[in-house]
Amino acid sequence: MTTPSSPSSPPDLPHSRLRSSGGNRIPLIAFAWLWVGAPLCYGLYELVLKAKQLFTG
Repeated sequence: MTTPSSPSSPPDLPHSRLRSSGGNRIPLIAFAWLWVGAPLCYGLYELVLKAKQLFTG
């Protein structure tokens, strides 16, 4: 059986686990978002250009 946590202990939030997981992972997460986001943005940009060309002649 589990006991309820005491009211004075802070809740286990995802951002608190990031900081307490043995190092600062924020730069790694930012790099991962850029690794995926940059090609995605480029692809969307190309899609808009091709769609504009397709519909305007």
